[in-house]
Amino acid sequence: MSQTTDRHVSVLATGAHLPGDPIDNATLARLAGPLPDDVLEGIQVRRRHWIADPETGEHRTSTSRMATAAARQALRRAGVGADEVDLIVMSTASPDQPLPVAATRVQEQLGLDSCAVIEVRAGCVGAVQAFDIARRLLADGTHRTALVIGAESVSPLLVPFYLGQDPDRVRMRDRLTVHTFGDGAGAAVLRAGEEGSAAGRPRPAFATRSMGGARKPGMLIAGGGTDAPLAEQQRRKRLMDIRIDIPGTATFGPRVFVDGIHDLLRRSGLELADIDACVLPEGNAEYFSSEYGTAGLSAEDQRTLGKTIVENLADVGATGSAAVPLALDAGWTGGRIRPDDTVLLLAIEASRYLYAGLTLTWEVPAPTP
Repeated sequence: MSQTTDRHVSVLATGAHLPGDPIDNATLARLAGPLPDDVLEGIQVRRRHWIADPETGEHRTSTSRMATAAARQALRRAGVGADEVDLIVMSTASPDQPLPVAATRVQEQLGLDSCAVIEVRAGCVGAVQAFDIARRLLADGTHRTALVIGAESVSPLLVPFYLGQDPDRVRMRDRLTVHTFGDGAGAAVLRAGEEGSAAGRPRPAFATRSMGGARKPGMLIAGGGTDAPLAEQQRRKRLMDIRIDIPGTATFGPRVFVDGIHDLLRRSGLELADIDACVLPEGNAEYFSSEYGTAGLSAEDQRTLGKTIVENLADVGATGSAAVPLALDAGWTGGRIRPDDTVLLLAIEASRYLYAGLTLTWEVPAPTP
């Protein structure tokens, strides 16, 4: 029996979509109460975009429509027609409805009668997991052209923290949650080429793990599930709620990152010095990066890593499944990620302290404006 050779998989283009106008910290301070300057500096979010109108809570778009907008931009930049897509892999923790999955809404909005669809229900790590699922299905010849999408709508959970309340009475931990998160979608077009076309390039490596099996969740979104009868859920203060273990995420999150990057480098055979761009959406946030040493990253490795981090947290906030694809798009379109760069995608998720990482070689120049 002859050995099957994987086909080379290329990223042809990325796309992004952010809903509405940017919402600055002054607007949220007026609505939900201010945060101390040192806390704002620590989270480093200056603006974000929401599907919910911050003044009224009215929804102006949806997760699937954002995903479709990002996908269309990626397809346009790639010069690929929607009818050429035979696989959509999407990640979100905030679908339009539990069923049908949001990826089929994207399929519908792109006008695709028939298409393979896979949806990953996750937060930050999901888009990287989706990326690798698509890459493998293209590499083994199952499909040829894929859309990978990460999309998230967190703002519907945030507005109830303050809407109709005196801003001075909003709890400080709730203000921190409101200021931290944003909505958005990012997408990438992947295509399989011929066998052997990746000669001389390192093979992609993938690593993922949940490190929180024995810990309480770092983030919990309660409501709308089957943890309790619906009538009981409706008696809660909020039908859906987002709860964050702030001390836990600040102290254990960096350890998850350090374990993740060491795992991925070990699997890939690369050193940190070999990485040209590390797409790590929260990599420069002070509350996170200040704990790298305690988590086991040497001072030398911290300096090396600091030169490679690609992120856009200040402009979009923490965006869950959209975080890595949004940062990847910003890095590529801004010229930070260039042809022949060795790129490391790394996502950290607080829910059960997960990481997911993928290495790849970038091939396409930045799009013309």
